[in-house]
Amino acid sequence: MSTVTCEVAVIGAGIIGTATAHYLSARGVDVVVIDRSYMGSGSTGRCIGGLRHQFSTPPSIRLMKESIRLFSEMEEEFGHSVEFSQGGYLLLAHSDEMAATFRANIRVQRAEGINVSLLDPKEAHDLVPQLNTEGLVAGAWCPDDGQAFPFAVLKGYRKRTENAGGRFILHNPVVNFRRNANFELFLGDGSIVEAPRVLLAAGPWTRELAKPLGIDLPLAPERHEAMITERMPRFLKPMLVDYRPDGCYFQQMLTGQVIGCYTPVPAVPGIREDVSFEFLPQVAWRMSRLVPALRNAAILRHWAGCYTMTPDGNPVLDRTPLDGLFVASGMCGHGFMFGPAMGHHMADFILDGEWGMDFSEFALDRDFSPGAETLK
Repeated sequence: MSTVTCEVAVIGAGIIGTATAHYLSARGVDVVVIDRSYMGSGSTGRCIGGLRHQFSTPPSIRLMKESIRLFSEMEEEFGHSVEFSQGGYLLLAHSDEMAATFRANIRVQRAEGINVSLLDPKEAHDLVPQLNTEGLVAGAWCPDDGQAFPFAVLKGYRKRTENAGGRFILHNPVVNFRRNANFELFLGDGSIVEAPRVLLAAGPWTRELAKPLGIDLPLAPERHEAMITERMPRFLKPMLVDYRPDGCYFQQMLTGQVIGCYTPVPAVPGIREDVSFEFLPQVAWRMSRLVPALRNAAILRHWAGCYTMTPDGNPVLDRTPLDGLFVASGMCGHGFMFGPAMGHHMADFILDGEWGMDFSEFALDRDFSPGAETLK
């Protein structure tokens, strides 16, 4: 039975875990990243790649300002493209109530320096001529939002981490977890990873990993499905987000495919990667209702993954009551876009014990009353 020792063990090779490992290794820390499968096999590799500034609270907005700046620098830093582009996000309100939510959020966003505006239906149609504006009340528009390709980002973080001496142990799940003088992580192949500090960044598996240590995290995985079309000539720049109960959200990638999904009501709880028969006809109807030009688009692939939800719609990013154990999970579908900045701050917090900004709304001991984040 082999034992690997390190200064920090990171459980989870998605965007949060790999970003944190990158910033830890950049500070000279001996870090090991462990994953039950391949990099991005959980939520990161199943997301649709959107990046937005448009949140409803200052900490999330500030985090995204930093993240999008970091995404913009990745091609130079990594030496390869991560398909970063800023085509904007257009959020669509088909009710006066949602339009009022947009107005309130825009006041907060502008106070944080975000270039965002409220469009009337004609202005929204001028921006996206293919948009069906029937019933539309208003749109919230930020041209600085955008997209990136998750696997290219993970590739860059791994390369930078390994170049700095970090290690990755993949296709090898943590099957037991205990604390003695250090943490001992027992892996599926019988080996052990020993470290004084551990970050739980395993997405929907995080709660179960913490339980053997007597910690019950307020995390609830639920299934979300997505699809991608054939390549088409570029005609759609922004991500469109339809906030109707039967709405959807989708964008066209730089390579021409349209990628999208919708939030199921009611939610489908549990760690689920199976797909439903209902999703494809529903997503096709919802997307073509909003952009009729998509009616004849061929869908090439359909998959499912997990959002890891919290009661208030904000992540958990904090130390736990157990000394040396940290958690970064409960991203509520926003992990990829939060990842670069969140990894940067988490690395500093693990090493220095302090955040670079006010992250109290992400604290483990906060009041989890629903409704803190209105733009889920």
